[in-house]
Amino acid sequence: MKRNLSTGVAAAVLIGGLFSLSCTGDGKKSESMKRNYEKGTFGYDLNYLSEKDSLILLKSEDGKAQLILSAKYQAKVFTSTANGLEGNSHGFVNYKFFDAGIVDEHMNGYGGENRFWLGPEGGRYSVYFAPGTEQVYENWHTPKPIDIEAWELETATDAEALFTKEMEVVNYQGTALKIGAERRIKLLSREQSSRELGLSLPREMKMVAYSTENRITNRNDFAWNEETGTVCIWMLDMFNPSEEAVTIIPYHRGNEEELGTVVTSDYFGEIPAERLVDEEGVLFFKTDGKARGKLGMNARRTKGIAANYDPIGGRLTLMTFTVAPDATYLNQEWNPEKDPLKGDALNAYNDGPLEDGSIMGPFLELESCSPAAFLESGETLTHRHTLYHFTGDRTTLSPIAEQLLGVSPDRITTIFH
Repeated sequence: MKRNLSTGVAAAVLIGGLFSLSCTGDGKKSESMKRNYEKGTFGYDLNYLSEKDSLILLKSEDGKAQLILSAKYQAKVFTSTANGLEGNSHGFVNYKFFDAGIVDEHMNGYGGENRFWLGPEGGRYSVYFAPGTEQVYENWHTPKPIDIEAWELETATDAEALFTKEMEVVNYQGTALKIGAERRIKLLSREQSSRELGLSLPREMKMVAYSTENRITNRNDFAWNEETGTVCIWMLDMFNPSEEAVTIIPYHRGNEEELGTVVTSDYFGEIPAERLVDEEGVLFFKTDGKARGKLGMNARRTKGIAANYDPIGGRLTLMTFTVAPDATYLNQEWNPEKDPLKGDALNAYNDGPLEDGSIMGPFLELESCSPAAFLESGETLTHRHTLYHFTGDRTTLSPIAEQLLGVSPDRITTIFH
């Protein structure tokens, strides 16, 4: 049930965040709605998305770091900025889909730089295919609670917001799973980010960072096990590609018998060598939005961090997430014959045209998954997923890339040349 926001919290939302309300108390438009902003800026996306929903805006004290959140659109973080309304908008917003005004039976691709989904997508425990159906696109349907249904906004301030959703999904086994979902999004200060990453962040560097704490609770009166099937928390981050954008994935080196294969690179056909390079400890994946490809990495290989660097836009994005190397992760492949209990903890995607020439984006994605939620009735699983956007020249970004990724921006920009 939706809780009533207290007067104090409601005021914090209205005054501190709800820029999408086109009118203030005196009937005049808010400051953000008075101006036209160039496409690609945060101000443009704020104005555009304000026509779609009453948004929640998280912002730093100086107004430079800001996030756009939406309860109507499944508690997404639609986009962010490190430099206020005039700054670049970091998330992929699918204007084409919004403007078409349709409801897609398979997936409603509105975009968003951070969204909550459930896995597995395919396989024996899939919650995207009805029992007994062939696992092909025609039969693939995103569960409505994570696709088109609104979530409840429980609390909100300038610095954080809490959303909840009660849902039921039926998996490929025919089990109706009742799930209580909770999602807390917190804007992180420079000092908090420095502590979390274990390095000093210069004051002159522009940045925006936020953590998402995502929880699912078993609302059934039975345990979720291998017989009933289960789900996992699946976080997906969508960003705009560029000609020179590269995803960087550090990994643990070691033999395959102990750690498994370094990367699964054939989700949508094998990623060609000119787009995926392995430099013994770091993977480089070309993300220009021109060739569809997806890769995955298991929980023993991943270091719980991945990044995307766009030298044209001067942006370095880091994704960090909680990993349990010895836990069970679910297989997401569209194949019920595969072992459902051998899957990836990390994924990365580059969009590109389909065979008929159509394309959803283009966009790129960084993704993380929780372990399988083998929960007793009433038990909860939590998955933390954090994003950091740093903007600046190569000299400014180089210490961050070298310390956290083990490579320099100069190496990243030359890897595919």
